[in-house]
Amino acid sequence: MNPSYISKCAQIASVLEVSGHPKPGNVHRTRNFPDMVFEDFLLSGIAIGETMGEAAEKGFKCRENPEKWDKIGLGKLILEAVRETDHWVANNTNLGIVMLLTPISVVAGMSEDETINWEVFRDKIDQLIRSTTSEDAVNLYRAINIADAGGMGEQDDLDVASENSLQKLRDDDVNMFSVLEMSSAWDKLSYELTHKMPVTFETGYPVFRKVRLEKSINEATIQTFLTILAQVPDTLISRKFGDSKAREVSARAKSILEEGGILTSKGRSMVEKFDHELISSGLNPGTTADFTASSIMVAYLDGYREYTAKLVE
Repeated sequence: MNPSYISKCAQIASVLEVSGHPKPGNVHRTRNFPDMVFEDFLLSGIAIGETMGEAAEKGFKCRENPEKWDKIGLGKLILEAVRETDHWVANNTNLGIVMLLTPISVVAGMSEDETINWEVFRDKIDQLIRSTTSEDAVNLYRAINIADAGGMGEQDDLDVASENSLQKLRDDDVNMFSVLEMSSAWDKLSYELTHKMPVTFETGYPVFRKVRLEKSINEATIQTFLTILAQVPDTLISRKFGDSKAREVSARAKSILEEGGILTSKGRSMVEKFDHELISSGLNPGTTADFTASSIMVAYLDGYREYTAKLVE
């Protein structure tokens, strides 16, 4: 798959995710937060494009040699994307998105057929992350610290905020997969990356693809977000307010979907009210937004056959 196309899919996914309106509890085209605004996310989405293209190129070069996948430098690519984002915006706008979109970009680069076998694709993502090294884990920790995001990899002896942890990762040969696996019990993003990305491929992508064929891109984005939130209690809410509150928010999203979600007038009214309620309560389903972006990227990768057909015309 063309690296330029892959990088554009990553940028498009990032921009469409934040543009979704009204995406409950998150920054969107009519909603800013005091410390980050809509334009910050647009800049972030554009900024990662070059690194996602580089990730695709690395995947292409190593596609036939799985024994060399440990040389791809997945952690370094994540770090590069976060550093590039940090150059343009002051806050952590896309660490989770970068962590999801980078392995997708690498494996998309390995895909030479116009029609993608998604089961094989997911197996390769799993193999790629399992093939990472301790240096990948070190670079992931560095990326987390630049983004100032806690939660992933926080252990008594492997705290992301501790400089000693970096050397311990090397000394104990703890790779990136192992670090994420440690966090997977409480961090949904870590679980996603260590279990073949079930939310992205089984929940989000099918919804976005189906709704986009019949409705607007914005409606597809919001319906995808609501569907993910209804099924997967948000890690960011759990971390700040507890698991019970996260489940409560998910139950509310489910009740809105039962009324049609963004696709009906009653559902849309409920979505708008839900957005205001979450904002007033300080509840931000940020992990759900990350999964929405990865789902959108996969949906656009699925359009590669149509893209190449137009190039031939």
